[in-house]
Amino acid sequence: MEGVNPEILRDICIVKMPFGKYEGTVLADLPVSYLEWFQRQGMPKGKLGMQLATVYEIKINGLTELLIPIRMSLKNR
Repeated sequence: MEGVNPEILRDICIVKMPFGKYEGTVLADLPVSYLEWFQRQGMPKGKLGMQLATVYEIKINGLTELLIPIRMSLKNR
């Protein structure tokens, strides 16, 4: 994903959903159906909305493998 800040990708592998049905789930692990619901209803405002929109784009475009090296580096800390 050209132009995506690597820090954003790292954050979506760390930050947990702060509310709702999937509260406590790492954003990168949210199911596509939940992200689609947000897409239809409107993403939250601010940073969380941007993060959820990024995860949505990654998942619907089959790019989840982009997150593997990030997750591996986080695991090895």
